[in-house]
Amino acid sequence: MISFIISLTALVLGYFLYGKFVEHIVGPDAQRKTPCYVSGDGVDYIPMPTWKVYLIQFLNIAGTGPIFGAIQGILFGPAAFFWIVLGCIFGGAVHDYLSAMISLRRNGANLPEIIGDELGNTTRFVMRICALVLMVLVGAVFCTTPAGLLESMTSVQDGFIGSKLFWMLVIIAYYILATLLPIDKIIGSIYPVFGMALLIMALGMIGGIFVYDGNIPEITNAFANHHPTSSIPIFPGLCITIACGAVSGFHATQSPMMARCIKNERLGRRVFYGAMITEGIIALVWAAAAIKFADSITEYSGTPYEKLWALMTQGGTTNANPAVIVNIICHSWLGAVGAVLAILGVVAAPITSGDTAFRCARLIVADFLHLKQDRIAKRLMISIPIFAIAIVLLFVNFDVLWRYFAWFNQTLSVFTFWAITVYLAKAGKNYWVTFVPALFMTYVCTTYICVAPEGLTIPQTISYCVGLVLLIVAVCWFFTWKKKVSGNSIA
Repeated sequence: MISFIISLTALVLGYFLYGKFVEHIVGPDAQRKTPCYVSGDGVDYIPMPTWKVYLIQFLNIAGTGPIFGAIQGILFGPAAFFWIVLGCIFGGAVHDYLSAMISLRRNGANLPEIIGDELGNTTRFVMRICALVLMVLVGAVFCTTPAGLLESMTSVQDGFIGSKLFWMLVIIAYYILATLLPIDKIIGSIYPVFGMALLIMALGMIGGIFVYDGNIPEITNAFANHHPTSSIPIFPGLCITIACGAVSGFHATQSPMMARCIKNERLGRRVFYGAMITEGIIALVWAAAAIKFADSITEYSGTPYEKLWALMTQGGTTNANPAVIVNIICHSWLGAVGAVLAILGVVAAPITSGDTAFRCARLIVADFLHLKQDRIAKRLMISIPIFAIAIVLLFVNFDVLWRYFAWFNQTLSVFTFWAITVYLAKAGKNYWVTFVPALFMTYVCTTYICVAPEGLTIPQTISYCVGLVLLIVAVCWFFTWKKKVSGNSIA
């Protein structure tokens, strides 16, 4: 419990202390007009209240990520607390805030354009394709997953109403509307409600952590891998498993949407750094709640990690399902209110990631086609092909493909970190705040794809050596580049 309290305190202090330090590096200008005023179009560029922008940004980057990822990550042991706290404060929050601020100063530019401006046109082209594929994949998966859960709750035997296909069609219809309509009509109206519900759920979990039986392992046990079944070493496995709540490349694809709606640069830390710290708190709370609840149950024997794994694999399945834990804990700790919040956590939250993924896909395409989105016909021109592809993907088996998503997501953060580092170095600013995380995540992603079963399955020691070689190459590249452009700066 002591480690949990210290971790929670550290995240809060991280916002006020390190967040302020990073903000000082950026130097937000309260007098500079933001994109919502410079390019207001009534669709994507719309000034919105700060509290609403914050809640939308929070839900954009959260969904079920900080809940499901944290529950799976705590299986590795209390090292999850280390990663959530350090990753969030020094990695994820910096990543989200600085990528958003660059977008803000470039008229709401999307991530592929930001990366391309700093790392070259070849990288820009690759990032456009990768980001677009990622957005469509996220949207499709976050249609099938909640549809399956809704089917289990509402299905009538041999009937179309309540079937998975029925719910997929309903969700797709909602996605189409959320993608096409002005951002303040649907997303701006319902996101704050869902965002508040996730925060209320987290507060309920914090209460349960302090009230109910069970122990939370202390950080002194953090340096051993406690996972009951994983063949992947704790490093880099933990850093890939817990993305949302620590570091996630997906976040930087979402931030430009709110960069187009924020009213003042000085609100950036509150919205972008703050939303990521909030997500870190959500992840920390769910990691602690899951392992404490598992420790308290008597139906299973073994360590708390083995009990948690047994709970997630009920019914003999080999695939762990964190939604089971969310449902059980919410019902057990929060009663009738918890039942409603559980539905929100496992159904509504992924839907609110899917709709913004499709909207982001539309904006990415619009950016590189230089096609304004002020008219519905132009939005349809882009959206129809995107949804056509997504509908086909709904009927594809994602099991193998989705294994690579976590790695792909973190690799996207690597490119974002390096782009921000180059941006800061050109501007003569303190680039170390992203240079160190860029190196760390480069090493994480390289070693993971080398050692993972879905990767190259190279022995652990060799994988670490390969990662080290690439790290040295990255350092040499950066300082060689920096020497060549020494003295240059950007506005």
